[in-house]
Amino acid sequence: MNVTAEVVGEGTEHLSLDDDATYADVCRATGYSPHEVTVLVDGSPVPEDAPVEASEVQVIRLIKGG
Repeated sequence: MNVTAEVVGEGTEHLSLDDDATYADVCRATGYSPHEVTVLVDGSPVPEDAPVEASEVQVIRLIKGG
């Protein structure tokens, strides 16, 4: 499964995931823990344990160092 992930403020990544991937796998594939980011599909957050059903997602960092 191919997914385009826009990491907000950082750029876009094209991911190749297993067919049974979850949104937590999307987080990890972009280099983040599911605890650091949330994934949005059509502007709405999705549970990290839900199977990936969208080909385009947004990844938003929730925590930034300071």
